[in-house]
Amino acid sequence: MSAASGSRHFTVLGAGVVGLCCALALRRDGHRVTLIDRAEPGAGTSFGNAGLIQIDSVVPVATPGILRRVPGMLLDPKGPLVLRWRYLPRIAPWLVQFVRAAQPESVERISVALASLLDLSNAAWERVVAETGADDLWRRTGELHVYRRKEAWEGARTSHAIRRRRGSELQDLTVDEVRQLEPALSRDLYAGVFTPTANSIAHPFLLSQRIAARFRALGGEIVQDEIRRIERRPDGGAAALESRTGRYELDALVIAAGAFSKPFAAGCGSRLPLDTERGYHLWLPEPGVEMRRPVIAGDYKFGIVPMTGGLRLAGMVEFAGLDVPPFWQRADLLGDLAREFVPGLNLEVAERWMGYRPSLPDSLPVIGAAPGARDVYFAFGHGHLGLTMGAVTGEVVAGLAAGRPPSVDLAPFRPGRY
Repeated sequence: MSAASGSRHFTVLGAGVVGLCCALALRRDGHRVTLIDRAEPGAGTSFGNAGLIQIDSVVPVATPGILRRVPGMLLDPKGPLVLRWRYLPRIAPWLVQFVRAAQPESVERISVALASLLDLSNAAWERVVAETGADDLWRRTGELHVYRRKEAWEGARTSHAIRRRRGSELQDLTVDEVRQLEPALSRDLYAGVFTPTANSIAHPFLLSQRIAARFRALGGEIVQDEIRRIERRPDGGAAALESRTGRYELDALVIAAGAFSKPFAAGCGSRLPLDTERGYHLWLPEPGVEMRRPVIAGDYKFGIVPMTGGLRLAGMVEFAGLDVPPFWQRADLLGDLAREFVPGLNLEVAERWMGYRPSLPDSLPVIGAAPGARDVYFAFGHGHLGLTMGAVTGEVVAGLAAGRPPSVDLAPFRPGRY
């Protein structure tokens, strides 16, 4: 691979799926690229996600009426969205902006911005999948949303309408039609919706490993080290990364460290309201049922997803920060709730996991040049859509580095919007 004209040395901080895609795209453009993370590629939050490429997920987390739901978030430990009391003072400023983003006009604007990236996500992933030899992991099965209660179905109608306004293909299904697609599902359902253009990944960690292997094959460097701070230049740029073992001189930097990006962005002069929505999964290597495609339990907003070697129950939202130990009851709860939808589910053998979704109040990531910090780019804050938007984010960052016109309007994602 020959070096491109004007190539530089990029350091990408964060080896989750977004950082991996940024590193691969930059290396493909001929830049020298070093990827740094304290863990091996894909071993963090990218390891335990639901494996969904949710191109129809154009509805932000904050929607009208969210303020009325805050008391329930504090009081109902079984709810799909939980806020821990001890974390309330710390997250209060974030919640103010979160509620502000739930205004109807904001929701519509945010959904348009989300759609602009999501419309490109399938094609971007297909390019990465082809390049990395991951065709065996790419599944074109669509995504099935099912509801047990009429109230849950009615409550989802607003979200369905927003998706349809953005051009998503949603097929309303009767219970019989739902069970034709997934016979293992309960007969005690109310209705369903099928999104045929959604895709999924059979093994998210293996996908990350394939991307890392391709990056290495192209001459990219992967370093496992814990970065502690960013040293700035007098002109505001990033001069070096200081780690527990040494120092890394910088030419150009991409911060893609997910939920851990906030202090690094602050080290470059940007104070962003990044927080984390902690997510849980329950891995069932012997599920006792056969399922053909991802199913979303609409009443509780979590996924029941067949993967290589088993079934993953993944989802829930918990605001509790990066430092509080996991509340493993949340993972166990996934099993109990999933049985309402899949009665034959075997929960005897189960493994629990928790990860950190990097979330901004408006449900939009920050993608672009860091304000006032030369040769620094941000690519984090994707919330529930890090896997979905990973490939297109990598292409966008590489395009910015090369000075190519972006394929989407990046104004809604600009780091300086806060």
